[in-house]
Amino acid sequence: MEKKSSNLITSPGNIPCGYLNIMGYVDESEVNGPGSRAVIWVQGCKRECGECFNPESWSFEINQLESIHTLAEKILSKPGNTGVTFSGGEPFWQAPGLASLAGIVKASGLNVMAFSGFTLEQLRSPQAPIGSQELLKQLDILIDGPFIKSLALNSPDSPVSSSNQRVRIFNPDFEDKITWASDQIEIHVFKDGSRLVTGYRGW
Repeated sequence: MEKKSSNLITSPGNIPCGYLNIMGYVDESEVNGPGSRAVIWVQGCKRECGECFNPESWSFEINQLESIHTLAEKILSKPGNTGVTFSGGEPFWQAPGLASLAGIVKASGLNVMAFSGFTLEQLRSPQAPIGSQELLKQLDILIDGPFIKSLALNSPDSPVSSSNQRVRIFNPDFEDKITWASDQIEIHVFKDGSRLVTGYRGW
């Protein structure tokens, strides 16, 4: 059963200005939105949904502090990155910093999308996390709504993982580019031998 957060307005954590607290990062992913994308998983989420893909992202303790400008340089240094995806954790708990990062990469021609456990209606309400409106203005695509196991789709044809989630397209250029499937995984192997598995494989 999914836990629901009743307090949306308090911004948790103690993140220095100009930084993001992240759980992970990868370049050139093809399972986290249209095209080849840099993906940033932020640290921190109050929701604690059952069957969460990334339960290690729940804590709001500082995990990995990254300068917004350093992240922007890293993203833009990889010509294979045509867009950026914010995931988590809950991106909107770090909305001001992500809005700043989005503005930088969009100025260089990249597109930006986010996954959120909040609904669009919640994010547009006065009780939304601080900076939500600024981040929404930067997004080309939003996948909104929490993952709910009982509504899981496990479909190779669906970009969302459970039927309550919605694809919100703010940039009409992407109307015909919602072609990725939620039910797939991707493995990245790094130079130090470590691996990162992203995407989702339903059972």
